[in-house]
Amino acid sequence: MEIIYSSKFSREYKKLPDPIKNKAEEKEIVFRQNPFDNRLRTHKLNGKFEDFWSFSVDYKYRIIFEISKGGKSFIFHSISDHRIYR
Repeated sequence: MEIIYSSKFSREYKKLPDPIKNKAEEKEIVFRQNPFDNRLRTHKLNGKFEDFWSFSVDYKYRIIFEISKGGKSFIFHSISDHRIYR
């Protein structure tokens, strides 16, 4: 599995508090084992985000990602709180 981090994701990640960064790294380990593990609460988005998926870092923070056409790589586009969907 390959995870590609968009420049937007990288910028947002750098601004996060350290405890959230730590949680995101823990969730990425789970994601690498199984992107649809129940602990992540992975779900397909709709509306203007219909080509994307999301999983939970914690109750407040989410990561929006895209699955490549071949399904072997994942592109992390954004990490933020619920404002991520605006």
